[in-house]
Order: sequence, then structure tokens, then C-alpha cells
Amino acid sequence: MGNNILIKFIKDHKFSYIIGIIFMLLASYIQTLFPKVLGYTIDILQTNGFNPKSVYINLVYIVLIAIGTFVCTYAWRNLVIGNSRRLECHFREKLFDHFQKLSPEFYNRRKTGDLIAYAINDINAVRMTFGPATSMAINGMVVCVISIYSMANTINWKLTLLSLLPVPFIICIMFYIGNIVKKHFRKVQETFAAISDRVQENITGIRVIKAYVQEDGEVKKFQKLNDQMLEANLNMVRVSAYLAPLIELCFTISFVLNLIWGGNMVLNGSISLGGFIAFNGYLAMILAPVLSIGQVITIFQRGMASLDRLNEIFNVKPHVKDGESRAEFPAQSTIIITELSFSYPGSDSEALSNINLVIPTGKTLGIIGKTGSGKTTLVNLLLKMYNVEPNKIAFNEIDINDFKLDALRNGFGFVPQDNFLFNASIAENIKFFKNIYSEEEVVNAARNSCVYQNIMDLPDEFETILGERGVNISGGQKQRISIARALIKNPEILVFDDALSAVDTVTEAEILKNLRKVRKNKTSIIVAHRISAVMEADEIIVLEKGKISERGTHLELLEKEGLYHEIYKFQFGAS
Repeated sequence: MGNNILIKFIKDHKFSYIIGIIFMLLASYIQTLFPKVLGYTIDILQTNGFNPKSVYINLVYIVLIAIGTFVCTYAWRNLVIGNSRRLECHFREKLFDHFQKLSPEFYNRRKTGDLIAYAINDINAVRMTFGPATSMAINGMVVCVISIYSMANTINWKLTLLSLLPVPFIICIMFYIGNIVKKHFRKVQETFAAISDRVQENITGIRVIKAYVQEDGEVKKFQKLNDQMLEANLNMVRVSAYLAPLIELCFTISFVLNLIWGGNMVLNGSISLGGFIAFNGYLAMILAPVLSIGQVITIFQRGMASLDRLNEIFNVKPHVKDGESRAEFPAQSTIIITELSFSYPGSDSEALSNINLVIPTGKTLGIIGKTGSGKTTLVNLLLKMYNVEPNKIAFNEIDINDFKLDALRNGFGFVPQDNFLFNASIAENIKFFKNIYSEEEVVNAARNSCVYQNIMDLPDEFETILGERGVNISGGQKQRISIARALIKNPEILVFDDALSAVDTVTEAEILKNLRKVRKNKTSIIVAHRISAVMEADEIIVLEKGKISERGTHLELLEKEGLYHEIYKFQFGAS
């Protein structure tokens, strides 16, 4: 998948790449003219009674070579390096889009810090490979080919071969070291992911850490991870540090051999001094690309390691399957659940067992039960957060698997247990960044969720910027803003998953009263631990170990004197 994204991007930008490479080749060719012109100039200066005009012309050529190199280099860097930045942005967008499509099951198994590392470090390594590294490789090859041809043409092929004798050995060593670097870089990325995860976890849980006075313990854990990353980086540096000194050592030998043999040829009159200087100029020009080969191989191996990691993520398919036949959720939907059983992936025990339930249009269902009884699991299946077997859940007799995921979830308004607010204004959080809602609708949603007065007491009212995850307001306020977000949508089915746990009973009663008014003829599902949240529901089911143990209205369940009655006695102190 990652390879396909890369190939498609290159195809889509092929013209800018082709033009950029043409300018790159032209810049490389112009560069190689300098030693030749310099050699000619030296030969002219050696001649008795030389014509100064010839020297001036060569000096103009040298200036033109510099200008030509500048123009062409500027052009290809804007095109090729610019494309590498676009590739980075494109890759990151594709990765983010892929993250949005993956199922909750994937995030249950992956750490946040690791996923952040993919989006930052790995994509940057790919950019470096298919930008600067590729450019250096092409530029270096062209300079080397032209320089070697010019060296052989200027002096002779024997001296050229002698001077380049170490190059094959250098290239073999570089490829060998490059493979080792790739393995070490993968380890570096893994340690970076671990550190990112630790930092993210500590920042998110800083209040808990401070409350339990665990700052020193967390610092020690971080230092251990930091030391592991340092060691991984040092191991990679130790290996890659061999390259540049080895290349310079080999080329020093080349220069010594060249000076001995080439110097004698100048003394014997076999070649001119200018030709010898041009030859050494070409040899020096070859040194830079060969030195860069070491860097190119290191970057390339890092990029390939990162591309492998990205491919692993891109190859993960969304576990939850998207339906094809239904692109719209039906109005006035009756929910029909038939013999529904469910086990979480990798688990042998059933979270839900043989659930049979009908929720008529416009009715309110209350779901109550102990922790771990399957309440949230049932809600997750209605939203198809996990795959559902055919003919187990239907809306107006249309199987849940027939709906496109977007259509299905657009039919729901959902307030989860863990209320998540974005680092944005209260109004934007209620609208969920959609501009389809008016200011009046935002205010009404806030009033119906009983958070309006709290918002008006804030300095900037609805424009108050909430901190990350809403840290600058209370838990009850966060919960009610989340409720307002669901109410403004006016969905066909509204689901509260223990969404009233952080508000007091008076506020809870007011919110429920508003719900009955604004949700008339609309279906609502209220999951709760407190009986006060569900006692007005048209039907209440009691879940116990994934099964419906009791069902009925509030009064009917009290008369049965089962689990519901026990919870009622405990919460209300009734005898």
C-alpha cells in the first residue's frame, strides 16, 4: 500500500520530476566544465607572450559556469526537493486518512506514541530518501561519469584507472555498512516510539501522577527509555561513522598515486601542467559524490526501514466491513435485535449472549447492569464498531451490514463514557466544527443539556477556548457539552452511554425532562448505572453477564424483586 502511494505520487508529478531531473543533469554537466576551463587558463598563463584577452575570455567562462550552475541548481531543487515536501505531506494525509478508517480493535493493540512516530519520524525518513538522497545520487553519478570520461580524455585511461582503483572497494564497504545501518535505524525508530508513548501518557495523566506523588518514579522510567534511545543512536553512529573516514583514506591514496605518476608525466612533458591540474580537479569533483554515497546509502537504508514500517500499517485492513447497498439511514427506525451473541477478538468468553430486543420508533430504552455486564458492548455493536453477524441487528428490517458505515453512524447521536473535547472554542466543540448549525441551534443545544448558564458565566462565553481534552472545565460541564454536541445533531437514534454519571441528580432530572420534550417521536437509548437515569424509560432491560436477566418498566421490574430491585434499594435506601 505504501509503495503504491509512492508510485502513484511520482506518476502524478512526473512532469515536474522530469523537468527537475533535466535541470539537475544540466547543473551537473556545467559543473564539470570548470576544471577543463581552469586547465586551459593555466596553460595559457604558462605560455610566453600570452594574449591576455584569452585569459579574460576564460574568466568570463568561469563566471558563466558559476551562474549556470546556480540557475540550474535553483530550478531542480525547487522542483525535486519541493516534490519531496509534497510527498511528505501527501503520505501524512494518507496515513491520517488510513488511521481514521481503522477499527477500534487496531487501537486496542497499538500505542499512541508508536503511531505518532509513524506520522513524524518515518514519513520524514521517506521524504529524505526520495528527495535529498535521490538528488545526491543522480547528481553524483552524472558528475562521476563526466569527470571520469574527461580524466581519461585529458591525460590517459591508465592514470585514470590507477586513481580510481579504491572506488569499487569503497562502494562494497558502503553497501555492507548500509545494511547494518538499516537494522540499527529500525531500532532507533522503535525506541523513539516508546519515548513518544511515554511522554504522551505522562502529559495526559499528569494530574494522577502528581496526586500519587509519582514524579520521581516516572522520571526514572523516562531516563531508562532515554538511555535506550541514546544507546540505539550511538550504535548507529558507530557504524555509520566508518564511512567518511574510509572514503577519505582511500581517496588520499588515490591522490598520492596520482601526484607520483602524474607529476612525473608533467616533468617528462607527457602532459601539460594545465591538463594535470584539470585532472586533479576532476578527481576532487569525484571525491564529493563518492563521499555523499555514504550519506545517500545511510539515508536510503533509513528510508527503506521506515517505508517497511509504514507498509505494515498501510497493509492493516479495517476489520469492520463497510456495507454497499444503503447510503442513507432510514427515518423513524425501529431497532430489531435477534439472537445477538458477541465475543471480543481474541477472547473465548461471550460479552453478549442471545440478546433479543425490539426498540420501536420514538421509544426510550433504558439499559442498566453491573460493571462488565455488556452495556457498552451492545452500544458499540449498534454503532458497528465491531463486525456484526448477518440478520442479528436491523433497522426497519434492513440488516445493519447493508448500510455504509458513514450512513449508519450519521443516524446516531452518541455520548460516550469518556467525553472527549477538542482544544477549540465551546461553540466549535458543540458544532463539532460543522458550519451547518446556527448560533440559535448552539444555544438551544446548550440550554437543553443544562450547560448554558455555566457557559455564560465564563469570560468569553461560547467563544471560550477549552484546553486539551477540556481540562479547564469540570467533569460535569464536559459531559453536558458532549450531550449538547449530540443534541444539536437531532439524530434518529440518540445513545447515552453512562453520559449522566458526572452530573448531580437535580441536573440529571432536568436534562432528562428536556430530552423527553425535544426527542418526541425519536428513539433514545440510555445506558446508566443510576436507576434515576432510566426509570422514566418506556422499557428497561437489566444486563447480567452479557444476558438480559430482566426487562419491563420501572414499576414492573420493582415488582419482580430481582437485580433491578436490589440496585434500587441500594441507591435509594428503600426497604
